[in-house]
Amino acid sequence: MYAGAYFCFGGIRVRHKQLKSLFRYFTKGEMILWSISVTLIVVSFFIFDKGNYLILAASLIGVTSLIFNAKGNPLGQFLMVIFSVLYGIISFTFNYYGEMITYLGMTAPMAVFALFSWLKNPYNGNKAEVKVNHLKREEIIFMMILSAIITLLFYFILEAFNTNNIIPSTLSVTTSFIAVYLTFRRSAFYAIAYAANDIVLIVLWVLAMITDISYLSVVICFVMFLVNDIYGFISWSKMKKRQEMYRNHAFDNE
Repeated sequence: MYAGAYFCFGGIRVRHKQLKSLFRYFTKGEMILWSISVTLIVVSFFIFDKGNYLILAASLIGVTSLIFNAKGNPLGQFLMVIFSVLYGIISFTFNYYGEMITYLGMTAPMAVFALFSWLKNPYNGNKAEVKVNHLKREEIIFMMILSAIITLLFYFILEAFNTNNIIPSTLSVTTSFIAVYLTFRRSAFYAIAYAANDIVLIVLWVLAMITDISYLSVVICFVMFLVNDIYGFISWSKMKKRQEMYRNHAFDNE
């Protein structure tokens, strides 16, 4: 199946003829999950915020990117780049410099790399589904060592910036790096790392909500992100199993 999105240099175009097929691309469960996520985000925004439409835009783009990511569709990574930029700006307004630096300096650039990685590795020629990768033990060890180094480095950087709630902010850097690395490497466990990051971000914005109730809309946003990332892992696990079965079947027929 093809989602109706194809990529070209300088951006993404959506074929008008295939807009209708976009709805058939998602399962009923996925459409329900996306609809509930969008509804809760919009309702919470107009109840608790009503002013910062940048938060609303970022939340809607972010949750939409997750449903595409769950399908292994590169369009999700393009939307993640936009979300990262918007979220970095939002974080700056509350002096969450760790979040700002992480998303503008790491998540957004890595999402660009992940976009090209997913485009270069379509499954069986299908541009709307990436080929799931399996990481070797050596690479996992390398990733964990690199994560520890980046965590230590960012802790001192965030301390120098007098970052609010430095411990959860530092944990956010760690989980974000692991998530973007696994996304770039096309591992199904990217969604688990993002789920862990969602939990950290929920804590961060609950702390922010204590001083400003309007940030409750951001908390609800990341709660929905958590639900979507859990589904993303389930979806990728099924996708990996299906791809392996097809590969084994094709090998047996040779």
